[in-house]
Amino acid sequence: MTEIVLRSSGQLSKAHCYAELLPQIAAMIESEPDPIANLASASAALYHGLPHVSWAGFYRVRGGELVLGPFQGRPACIRIARGRGVCGAAWATGKTQIVPDVNAFPGHIACDSTSRSEIVLPLFHGGAVVGVLDLDSTEPAAFDQLDLQQLEPLARLLAPHLAAL
Repeated sequence: MTEIVLRSSGQLSKAHCYAELLPQIAAMIESEPDPIANLASASAALYHGLPHVSWAGFYRVRGGELVLGPFQGRPACIRIARGRGVCGAAWATGKTQIVPDVNAFPGHIACDSTSRSEIVLPLFHGGAVVGVLDLDSTEPAAFDQLDLQQLEPLARLLAPHLAAL
């Protein structure tokens, strides 16, 4: 098993963290068939491998709402309606949401009062959104196009695991 690089004190660039982390996640899950184990491992790797992340996890579409899946960080909202908050918006639109200031986002759900910015990627399987990958930060404007470019391939890799739940 590949060891995940732990949080740095900011000495490594975001690009360097992603360059080390994403291949490690792919290697971790490539031979493991259990979707919960894979999603739990991926959320832990993102949480511990990206210094700007304060919460990392998944929500899955179940019964017309998003239901909390494997995550790392403080306790989170368990159910989110379609179109509500950043996660619900990503699900409803099928588009990644990069929010530099969550307090300025219409309808933001404050699951964690310390969260300041967020990126949520919809996860597609069979042409439908099956859930979302959600990353939060206590830093304002912590997420940008680099995060999007690095997380999109990971979202494609993890979507079938979420769909299998």
